[in-house]
Amino acid sequence: MEVLTQKLFIKEKVERIMSGYSAYAESPEMASLLKKEISKLKLSVYEDVTDIGSWFIPEASGSGGPSAS
Repeated sequence: MEVLTQKLFIKEKVERIMSGYSAYAESPEMASLLKKEISKLKLSVYEDVTDIGSWFIPEASGSGGPSAS
């Protein structure tokens, strides 16, 4: 995978998380890159690691994100 493609992937996933949606990383390499960016931005997420990939779920902050109404 090219570096530019990886950067685009990470940017899109971080934008989803910041909007209150979960993001999925298919490989350990991409999950690691996503974790680095999440850490750098000091985002609060729950990571659910499975046999087929990792889910990054934003933790409730009490504001923003999608609403259920």
